[in-house]
Amino acid sequence: MNLTLKVWRQPSPKAQGRIVTYHATDIPAEASFLEMLDIVNEGLIEKGDETIHFDHDCREGICGSCSLTINGIPHGKERGITTCQVHMRKFADGDTIWVEPFRAKPFPVIRDLIVDRSAFDRIIAAGGYVDVRTGSAVDANAIPVAKTDADAAFDAAACIGCGACVAACKNASAMLFVSAKVSHLGHLPQGQPERQKRVLAMVRQMDGEGFGNCSNQYECEAACPKEISVENIARMNRDYMKAILIEQVAG
Repeated sequence: MNLTLKVWRQPSPKAQGRIVTYHATDIPAEASFLEMLDIVNEGLIEKGDETIHFDHDCREGICGSCSLTINGIPHGKERGITTCQVHMRKFADGDTIWVEPFRAKPFPVIRDLIVDRSAFDRIIAAGGYVDVRTGSAVDANAIPVAKTDADAAFDAAACIGCGACVAACKNASAMLFVSAKVSHLGHLPQGQPERQKRVLAMVRQMDGEGFGNCSNQYECEAACPKEISVENIARMNRDYMKAILIEQVAG
């Protein structure tokens, strides 16, 4: 396959970025998208040119590091997969492909296609954990959990924090990510003691990081590689409103 790539190049966070055209030649159809970029980079190295910088780790759709926008869509047009799971057979010979970083103010560009997503880490640090004493590890069946709650918690826990939901949203909202983390623990017995404290802290940290508000257009769910449901947002909003009322009464 021979392709034309339009790639965002930006040498540093404060530098002016621009789109640079590259020609990807003799790309195997079975190659993944990141392997295609590897091939292009090998050609650039042979020429003595600066390689295209992009983020990756597992290349198995687990870690969420491969945060690229392909033809304007986070992770590409295929549903339920990450960039590293996109294969070149999904493109046609001669295609022009636009490759850009995730676009959101809370995700500043570090270099080329790499963005700083540490805002997510700070949201998790604000309350995405259980710190009450829960005892040592016990048998999985020792604490009864209704199947509906267990399934909902498992589905929410599938979020890998890649940031596609933010990049897909016109408001750069992180509501799907935060709601998945809140719902994961909110469905489990171990998460109940800190349920109100958790949702208040995480939502406030999200707002402080500069993420926008949800406009209920569901781009986040469509772009999510793990297909996290927007039902989690509604659940988080209910928990947040209840926590606000309790806080006001107690204050």
